Amino acid sequence: MPRLPERIVCLSEEYTEILYHLGEEDRIVGITEYTCRPPRAAEEKEQVSQFLRADTGRIEELAPDLVLGFSDLQADLAADLIRRGLNVAVFNQRSVADILAVVEATARLVGRDEDGRRYADELAAGVARIQEAAAALPRRPRTYFEEWPKPCITAIGWVAELVEIAGGEELFPEHRGGVHAQDRTTDWDIVRAREPELMLASWCGARFNPRKVRERPGWDELACVRDDRLVEIPSEIILQPGPAALTDGLAAIHAAVAAAARRE
Repeated sequence: MPRLPERIVCLSEEYTEILYHLGEEDRIVGITEYTCRPPRAAEEKEQVSQFLRADTGRIEELAPDLVLGFSDLQADLAADLIRRGLNVAVFNQRSVADILAVVEATARLVGRDEDGRRYADELAAGVARIQEAAAALPRRPRTYFEEWPKPCITAIGWVAELVEIAGGEELFPEHRGGVHAQDRTTDWDIVRAREPELMLASWCGARFNPRKVRERPGWDELACVRDDRLVEIPSEIILQPGPAALTDGLAAIHAAVAAAARRE
């Protein structure tokens, strides 16, 4: 771009969190309705999108010189904005390393290269501290992360990685490379056969209901149900691939894994 962007629309929360952390929030003119971090952003910035849908007319009226989005899921939305003559940057981060790289890339876009590297280093150091603490656990409990109940959708890439960093044995390692939800779909019988000792859940768009899990056929025999190790990880701190996942999300997963690891 010929100059630094002065008016930015963030179609995914992580960019808003990064820009606020860098003190560059004045550049933001529009955000997604799902923005929770920082809390004040929802009051200070106009909400112009959900995740797959957006008020593209209003975005155009805001005259952004940069729109930031996430993944192929927003490809159609990005294409619409591009056809309207807007500059759009879409990242497709799927791992911890990818998330750290996007932190740095976002900072570079607003001329804060050094601060972006410093922020990424701080986040990486926090992840390393959790990994070190996890290494001291007496064992690695078999951990099932559920993104949706029926059909069962297992952990997306960065979440599966964070479960392992936190000290758990991720129940579906073969799914971690699945880009689309259908690539990570299984069923209750397959999950039951792998005998999870801990179940973590973040039902995107709905609150986790442990009672419904206990009612699944044959699940009353599982250690995670029998010992009441059914833990909700709020979607706002784990399902968006940004700083929140590497801080509060990872901390919440580690707390649940550590509690399960220390119980007989």
